[in-house]
Amino acid sequence: MNALLHSLNRREFLARSGLGLGAAALSSLARGEALKKPHFEPRAKHIIYLHMIGAPSQLDLFDPKPVLMKNDGKQCPTEMIQGKRFAFIDSRSVLGASPYRFNRFGRSGQMFSELVPHMARIADDMCMIHSLRTEEINHAPGQLFLHTGFGSAGRPSLGSWVAYGLGAESKNLPAYVVLQSGVLAGGGAALWSNGFLPGAHQGVQFRSGPDPVFFLSNPRGVSRDDRRRVLDTVRDLNRLQLAETGDPEIETRIEQYELAFRMQTSVPELMDISKEKAETLKMYGAQPGTKGLFANNCLLARRLIERGTRIVELYDSDWDHHADISGRLPAKCKQVDQASAALVKDLKSLGLLDKTLVVWGGEFGRTAMRQGVDESGPVTKPGRDHQKDAFTIWLAGGGVKSGFSYGKTDDFGLNVAEHPVHVHDLNATILHLLGLDHEKLTFRHQGRDFRLTDVHGHVVKDILA
Repeated sequence: MNALLHSLNRREFLARSGLGLGAAALSSLARGEALKKPHFEPRAKHIIYLHMIGAPSQLDLFDPKPVLMKNDGKQCPTEMIQGKRFAFIDSRSVLGASPYRFNRFGRSGQMFSELVPHMARIADDMCMIHSLRTEEINHAPGQLFLHTGFGSAGRPSLGSWVAYGLGAESKNLPAYVVLQSGVLAGGGAALWSNGFLPGAHQGVQFRSGPDPVFFLSNPRGVSRDDRRRVLDTVRDLNRLQLAETGDPEIETRIEQYELAFRMQTSVPELMDISKEKAETLKMYGAQPGTKGLFANNCLLARRLIERGTRIVELYDSDWDHHADISGRLPAKCKQVDQASAALVKDLKSLGLLDKTLVVWGGEFGRTAMRQGVDESGPVTKPGRDHQKDAFTIWLAGGGVKSGFSYGKTDDFGLNVAEHPVHVHDLNATILHLLGLDHEKLTFRHQGRDFRLTDVHGHVVKDILA
């Protein structure tokens, strides 16, 4: 390395340095560094996105239907499903009411089923959207559409757009972190891809265990000083290449190596939840040392936000209940209900909820018709099919109204009856809360400007505090 550096004469060094500085400046402008400041005053600075992979049944959790109860077991009226797309069921399917009790909670009187008693207790902190709709009817496309605005892989995710638009607050942690519980199916890693944005904006997946980020730890026999010397040498070589080519991805690589080195110290401390107070661990239901636990991930999400991470996404799997929903849905709710509510309460008690937007939901909802049951009777333990035209998500903190319900579905929960909210509208609203105009947050690719909401989307102003 020293020989290579000495081989550059003064004139060549200055020429290359000049090109490098100019190219770096141009690449910074091309990558939209001016967007590191929001377009206007933000209501939120951070997001914690809780995605229930597979799609929870809104009819059994948040959206009771008395008329559906009266028609339980009857044939679904043809006019209700005419022209609709479903993944598996057909016109022979019969209606299935929820077997669970619903009650009103809090001063707001919002409705929750008995399966989510902890969420019910934070009713007055939640903004329920009962009228969300999407374009995709199957899991992978639906998940991709929710997070990237497009039903196929290759586009940047919501988190990548946020990281690109606002940058990182922390020098020791990524702007965009992903946590996972269960076996992730469907969209997979494409859900947190940077797509055509610079690689620095891709989500970084943290895992349970002694090595939460792959290749972060030093190899056996390599000290921290050794690692530093290697990185310094690689950095110098990369800078030479940057000066030669002006490739912005080289600058990204240098930044990522340096971040990884700093993370060697910051990440182990972050991941050690055993130092949390006993009452905090109990509130979440967290278990230090247990791998892949949703409750642990919720607590880690709060710790990441405290340390300046911009967006944290939690993916929890196994919500795809086509069969035996009466057995599987209660079990899943027990795994996530307490920790989801604890996260909101904890953020609120620490004064972080006002600046942190929490989002909870799936890629679509579930049908009012039973799957596995037709007019001849039950053929297996019934479940519910995919439902893209009307479902529920909830938000909390970050500038949305609290104790508020928005939108309404029809008597069978099959169609939006009031205030439809498209996924593009949801994403436009999330960006708005962060101080970003979804029509201005763009990146030029293949000859045109792309954005998260494509050419669609409207901010849902009615839910803003």
